[in-house]
Amino acid sequence: MTSQDNASAPKPAAKDPWDLPDVSGLVVGVLGGTGDQGRGLAYRLARAGQKVIIGSRVAERAGTAAAELGLGIEGAENAECARRSDVVIVAVPWDGHAKTLEALRSELAGKLVVDCVNPLGFDKKGAYALTPAEGSAAEQAAALLPESRVTAAFHHLSAVLLQDESIEEIDTDVMVLGEDRADTDLVQALAGRIPGMRGVFAGRLRNAHQVESLVANLISVNRRYKAHAGLRVTDV
Repeated sequence: MTSQDNASAPKPAAKDPWDLPDVSGLVVGVLGGTGDQGRGLAYRLARAGQKVIIGSRVAERAGTAAAELGLGIEGAENAECARRSDVVIVAVPWDGHAKTLEALRSELAGKLVVDCVNPLGFDKKGAYALTPAEGSAAEQAAALLPESRVTAAFHHLSAVLLQDESIEEIDTDVMVLGEDRADTDLVQALAGRIPGMRGVFAGRLRNAHQVESLVANLISVNRRYKAHAGLRVTDV
């Protein structure tokens, strides 16, 4: 084939960004699943038909939380939760973030890790963003877990709405960040399993800081308007 033929050959069609993989068969682990955010995510994903395992430092606490939620959710100590899961959501408090991940480095090797931790401080003026030395919680996770595939998502969800059994749909978008498009596609698809929710690609991990920090603004919105605010991205 000549160079002229190559120039005239039609380009392959661009991949549809909403053509996302089937993730229904993946096992999702939630580290910090006994906290409000973790419990809420575990409940919503299990309610959507996902197999979910809650992780905690204490297996009994995880088991109790799983029994309370039902829906086939299981509880396990963090290491077992990580080992048994295909996708692991990190929903632990910021002050325990590094210590938890350091302890689970081997169990999380090769796993798709979804960090949803928001580094925040609180004072009399309200919530404010903290800046980790690595730039963001997600980048800290990537530095601590070099053998894992780290993404960032699920930062802006109201734990109150997630846990409210009377709410059928949660009308919000989920910003998804990561280095590998195949990984972010999986996380977008996982978010899309929850009725009303949509996963939207929002860049690489170097952009995670402003996504994590925006939660401080949402807390201010919620306090002022007595709401449970989320986000919607327009024109996509």
